[in-house]
Amino acid sequence: MNSGPRRLLDFYENKTESILRRYGPGPRVHYHTGLLENGRFDESDPDSMRELLRRSQERLLEHAARVWWFDSLRGGKILDVGCGLGGGALFLAEEFGARVTALTIAPSHARIVAEFAAQAGVSHLVAPRIGDAVEDQGENEYDAAVAIDSSSSFPRAPWFHSLAKALRPRGRALIADCMLVDPRCEEPFNNHWCARIGTLDEYIGAARAAGFELATLDDISAQAANFWSLSLALMRFEAEGGQFPGRPADRAGDSRRMHAMVRDGLAGGGLRQLMLGFRIA
Repeated sequence: MNSGPRRLLDFYENKTESILRRYGPGPRVHYHTGLLENGRFDESDPDSMRELLRRSQERLLEHAARVWWFDSLRGGKILDVGCGLGGGALFLAEEFGARVTALTIAPSHARIVAEFAAQAGVSHLVAPRIGDAVEDQGENEYDAAVAIDSSSSFPRAPWFHSLAKALRPRGRALIADCMLVDPRCEEPFNNHWCARIGTLDEYIGAARAAGFELATLDDISAQAANFWSLSLALMRFEAEGGQFPGRPADRAGDSRRMHAMVRDGLAGGGLRQLMLGFRIA
């Protein structure tokens, strides 16, 4: 494993505890942006803020189900690329009866996905797999591939070529992620999230080169900015209350600065949270 995937593996293995603490207990645990209609919430109640975070993440999936026509994938075979702790895979299995391969680079996450799938009663539908996103995922295997806040970690050109091979004819690549507009956001974003954030044009160009065409584009930046406002408020509350004393102050401060950068970028146009639907041409 070269330094890029190894660094990404270490990043996600080290995030497990904080993901469960913030977004757990499960079984549907999400590690991605959510959608909030407005930025009003009770900043004095951390439990209600955490519950609102979780509901907003489910709301993003519900929105995706409408925008990406998940009804047409009912009972189909889906590759969940960069599945985190499996919240999206369980959503697809429970709500649409989809057979989901939950692909993660982190072995500990694969074990947790299997445990959560068993808790939810969908072990027969959710199959965790450990691997790199650009590795061979089979040929003509899937009706769709879904990547929610994970594609910014992949080299887009080889990833789209891998998807083109793995998908069936007229298969779809469905992507929700933060995309770059202001170049000043690129380096801090990448350093903090172990990512390689791209522009919309870069995504479209890489997809076209692999034989995809853009079918849908939905800008959810405003609602996503509200999510980051909520997350930032919760982080401030936790820091002021000393709820997690073992966390180094410099890491906590860096996280708050990055959450603020993403919130301000989405609100001001320096970043865009987009939902893209590609179809094999």
